[in-house]
Parts: sequence; structure tokens; C-alpha cells
Amino acid sequence: MHFGGIRAVDGVSLSIDGGRITGLIGPNGAGKTTLFNVIAGVHHPTSGSVFLDGENVTGFKPHELCAMGMLRTFQIAQEFPTLTVRENLMMVPSGQSGENLLGAWLRPALVRSEEERVRAKADEVIEFLEITQVADELAGNLSGGQKKLLELGRTMMVDAKVVLLDEVGAGVNRTLLKTLGDAILRLQRERGYTFCMIEHDMDFISRLCDPVIVMAEGAVLAQGSAEEVKADEQVITAYLGGRRKDKPNRADDDE
Repeated sequence: MHFGGIRAVDGVSLSIDGGRITGLIGPNGAGKTTLFNVIAGVHHPTSGSVFLDGENVTGFKPHELCAMGMLRTFQIAQEFPTLTVRENLMMVPSGQSGENLLGAWLRPALVRSEEERVRAKADEVIEFLEITQVADELAGNLSGGQKKLLELGRTMMVDAKVVLLDEVGAGVNRTLLKTLGDAILRLQRERGYTFCMIEHDMDFISRLCDPVIVMAEGAVLAQGSAEEVKADEQVITAYLGGRRKDKPNRADDDE
């Protein structure tokens, strides 16, 4: 992915294994978020291809990829602030009859039936994420960590195959970070979710991810287990900035 003379993503070739949690790390400006934007259909790549389950999806729009089961979250949560947590979740499934004016007028029974099913699904997600205490709270009033849980919950409202998590732990306090990590692990282990996550907190990466892919200057620098990449001298120099590998980078503890 080139922007003028800048090669934000430069010859990257990688695979994300189904049913696993893959970490994507690297210094600021390494091209991680741009790579996510290419995969998720925000940017059309300058060259190269993106495949989902063997199907070429290069250039597909985000809503088309969402319908195919590829979803992403954002470093800054994208909630509807004036809707409740439950309503935010209920907004996710597409093709609801109530979205169509004629359907809402002519088929009210169907609309009610669909809404009841979607509401039940939302309540299941809320219980899974252990956020029942804020189910009826306006999303704009949530803490940063709770908003990240809501973002994760929205991926659960559809049949997700691949979920791209962009710094899901950024700005989340340690208590909620553990809750987030537990939810991600449960989704992977119990429901077979595939995750690829950008993250700077190496403790969080080490707990959740295998393998870990390291990017630097738009290219893949290294790949392996968390312990392997933390011991790699190129990674220590390019990503950890020469810090000792027993002093991992940590995210902010602020909400």
C-alpha cells in the first residue's frame, strides 16, 4: 500500500491461521493499521491480493467483508454514544425488516419477531462479556475499557470468521484488560473465533497470542512465539528500542 512515495505496507506476505489468536506488533509507523485497513477493505492495495478462506476479496468494501464474516475494531471505540449498550449491539445485524419503511408498516409482526431474536442475542452477548450492570447505560457514558468490551461484543452479533482487533487494550486499566483477555480467549477456545490483534502491551500479547508477527518499516521483520520474537535481536532493536527483553512495553493504565 503506497501513499505517493511512502510505502506504508511494502511486500507483506502473511497468513492468519483459523481458530488462533495472532499478534501483530511493531513500532509506531510500522504499517500495522494500514495493513488492517487493506485487509478490511478501507484501502484498495496498490498491488497484491487479500484472500479469505481461499476467496480473493481484494477491493471488497468493509460491509461486504462484514457479511462474509470479517470484522474489525478500532483503537478509538466507534460506539453510538446516545444509544444504550444493548441498542448498540442490536444495531449490528444487517437486513432487519424494520430497516425498511415498507417492512415496518406492512409487516409489524415480523419486525417484532426479529427484534425479539436480536434482543435475546444482545442479552446473551452482554452476559458473556459480564457487562450486565451497564446494559441500559448510554454507550457514551462508558469508560474506555467498557467501550472496548462493547466493540468486542458487536463482533459477536454476527457470525464472525476473522476479527481484526486494533489495539484493543490501549487505555484500558488492568482489571478490565484481564476481562477483555478472558473474553477473547473464551471466544477463541469455545467458539472457534480467529483473531489478529495489533497491540503494544507485550504482557497481553504473550498471554493471548501464538504466533506473533513483527512489522517494521512496512515489512514483516520476524515471526514466531512471543518468547521467540522478544529474544530476537532485530526485534529488540526495531521494536523494543534496545530495551532489555525482560522489561516489556506496557500500555497506559489510565481509563
